[in-house]
Amino acid sequence: MADPALSALADAEPAVFWLDDPAAPPPAPALVADVDCELAVVGGGYTGLWTALRARERAAVGDGGADDVVVLEAGRTGTQASGRNGGFCAASLTHGAANGYARWPGEMAVLDRLGEANLDGIEETVHRYGIDCDFRRTGALDVATEPWQAEELAERARLPVTTDAPPPLLLDADAVRAELDSPTYLAGLWERHTTALVEPARLAWGLRAAAESHGVRLHEHTPVTALGTEGGRVVLRTPFATVRAARVVLATNAFPSLLRRLRPYTVPVYDYVLVTEPLSAAQLASVGWGNRQGVGDSANRFHYYRLTRDDRVLWGGYDAVYHYGSRIEARLDQRPETFARLARHFAETFPQLADVRFTHRWGGVIDTSTRFCAFYGRARGGRVGYALGFTGLGVGATRFAADVVLDLLSGADTERTRLSMVRRRPAPFPPEPLRSAGIALTQWSLARADRYEGRRNLWLRGLDRAGLGFDS
Repeated sequence: MADPALSALADAEPAVFWLDDPAAPPPAPALVADVDCELAVVGGGYTGLWTALRARERAAVGDGGADDVVVLEAGRTGTQASGRNGGFCAASLTHGAANGYARWPGEMAVLDRLGEANLDGIEETVHRYGIDCDFRRTGALDVATEPWQAEELAERARLPVTTDAPPPLLLDADAVRAELDSPTYLAGLWERHTTALVEPARLAWGLRAAAESHGVRLHEHTPVTALGTEGGRVVLRTPFATVRAARVVLATNAFPSLLRRLRPYTVPVYDYVLVTEPLSAAQLASVGWGNRQGVGDSANRFHYYRLTRDDRVLWGGYDAVYHYGSRIEARLDQRPETFARLARHFAETFPQLADVRFTHRWGGVIDTSTRFCAFYGRARGGRVGYALGFTGLGVGATRFAADVVLDLLSGADTERTRLSMVRRRPAPFPPEPLRSAGIALTQWSLARADRYEGRRNLWLRGLDRAGLGFDS
């Protein structure tokens, strides 16, 4: 007899739901003639687009920035991690309060304030430029499916509240199931103000349009093959032309950096997602979800999920797959065993949706760092800036990163540049084969902790003491 969960995958297209959209902009021309500019940005995802837009906005008010900006994108704008993620736009700059307090306890009041101001800035940008990305400040609901997870949520609820945002709301089993009904839920923690949901590809396309409205020149299908310096300028080589810029921002994230010395600081990890057909009114009523929060469970190997504008369920996460040698290949975007696992977990979580089918399945790489959040810096005499290592937190944190890198390139002494989080880099990953062995041992240990009431083995405790980690 066929597995009903697998039957739900029968018609799922191997395509990104968010990119399967007639609102996609036409391609921008490739660069075919040499250009000079004040600022060149390598990468047309969130980091690059926010950097280009913020550079022009800041220049217009005399706050640094740049008047002449060129963006170089190897493929199409917003088609990598920026266009295929879950659309969780968080205020946190530290991958959650617990991670922040573990690393920068003395800075959390500042980091929380700056993070909330950053999320406010994203919302203001969306409204000012009329970006149609279904921005909704729903908050995030973390759910517990095991008693030890409920205890951890209660501990998180006791962390200090450092801003004027409403404190997180701790929910017991009845209260959390009143928000979203699953027989697996034992407790929940609802952070009501500090997360918005967006349509990620449309946000990227809207940022592109906003940047172009300020005169930013965008070139797609223009990979940068080499970075050098000549006569006080930074030189970028592309297949058909050369760019000479006063300053450069590298925003390639999961893909190998043009600065080889940065490559050990991130690894590319594959994340996978399913999207259902639109739920009927009766199906939606069977789960509730009246407040439409973004949801994540609290295991080490966790799922994230949300409703789309037309009431589909996006369901992703759990497996995080690293390939030996930091391999990135298009064929790895599809992984049947993970899609099957996700479909089964969906059926277990929402048995009342047993007849719902999936319409899209996809995957792709994100970059992760050993501290779970972005790091920043300069190179080549202060003329090249970079931000990378977002570890799944880039929808919101990339705007903050853009301002940090622009501050660094201008030499400005700001509240952002004084942060220890900005001034210090994470520990690098070891070379192969130790890298693969360490990641595999960490993933095995995280899965073991999920099976044994969250108890962390000697390996995980050692990573904790060293301030290292690997996000599932």
